[in-house]
Amino acid sequence: MPVSTATLGSVSFLSQLFNPDVSSLSCFLNHTKLSTLYSKPSLLKKPSSSSLYNLKVSASSASANPKTDNSQQAEAAVTAILDNSVSTDEIKPAPAPARAARAYLHSGFIYGGRVEGFNGGGLLVRFYSLVGFLPFPQLSPSHSCKEPDKTIHQIAKGLVGSILSVKVIQAEEESRKLIFSEKEAVWTKFSTQINVGDVFEGKVGSVEDYGAFVHLRFPDGLYHLTGLVHVSEVSWDLVQDVRDILTEGDDVRVKLVNIDRGKSRLTLSIKQLEEDPLLETLDKVIPQEGSADSDSLTTSSSSTIEPLPGLDAIFKELLQEDGINDVRISRQGFEKRVVSQDLQLWLSNAPPSDNMFTLLARAGRQVQEIQLATSLDQEGIKKALQRVLERVP
Repeated sequence: MPVSTATLGSVSFLSQLFNPDVSSLSCFLNHTKLSTLYSKPSLLKKPSSSSLYNLKVSASSASANPKTDNSQQAEAAVTAILDNSVSTDEIKPAPAPARAARAYLHSGFIYGGRVEGFNGGGLLVRFYSLVGFLPFPQLSPSHSCKEPDKTIHQIAKGLVGSILSVKVIQAEEESRKLIFSEKEAVWTKFSTQINVGDVFEGKVGSVEDYGAFVHLRFPDGLYHLTGLVHVSEVSWDLVQDVRDILTEGDDVRVKLVNIDRGKSRLTLSIKQLEEDPLLETLDKVIPQEGSADSDSLTTSSSSTIEPLPGLDAIFKELLQEDGINDVRISRQGFEKRVVSQDLQLWLSNAPPSDNMFTLLARAGRQVQEIQLATSLDQEGIKKALQRVLERVP
């Protein structure tokens, strides 16, 4: 009986799940080594009592007698292995490949699959008497980072014959699809070793309009996990195009700011490893009176400094909050670069003096220092500001 033809981006289950057609399989894979493997008569015979099988068994796992119904025995076997309740030495017949694939899919267990070949879209990976598909985007980033000068197809050629730890992410017998992911297997192993706030050396992978994907380097020297640095987390400067700052292959330091374990996603930041330039260089942005750059500073009363657009409404709402007695602009200055065109309001880390806290507002290059007379502590001011900003359109 003929075997289903492979298509780019997926590989079908073999039509004969329990008694694969040897010549059709060899034609399907068009791979010399695998053809030789299936041509050996000993691999197609019914396994003897001395033959032992586990979930990493090679291509001969299907019974050579299609009339023998071992479905219940096979199901019990794969269940026992996944539950670790029975030694693989006690299990004689290998489980039906399709049922085993579904068991791996639902359990999330990791499988060691041999790479038998590759095509234009990914790797062909052995799973019992089946051959599944591992798309190139589902490969661990460690391969490309280890050999950055090689194309993906050169890397794939070098992986033929090796054993990869993978997870089954799609197993559909009706549509005859068996899809693997090495990324998901690597996530299971290494995501338990990371925490929010960790700092990594990373290598930039693909760069998109919305940000850059960065591969994280672990203590073993390999890049196992990948996270996204959103465009807003690339720099304190206004970033119009991420490609102006980051290029594939760049080495960067990143901070892990969020872990979505349900979706296997990491959120990273580059700019959070640097101080906000406004807070870091406050005295340079707004020089003290009498300094060499004092011509960039206005120290008039708040009545003579025109508030940045939107500040008037915020001031009025702040004065409605309990514990806030007065709000006024004390001085203003100009930055050398544009951080954001939008109005931004920051609570300075500077300690209060006589119940006076400092707020910093900026838009474009213009920065204004605001004095807040209040009986609230810093946390109380933050909550008041949050309420105000929710009310102000």
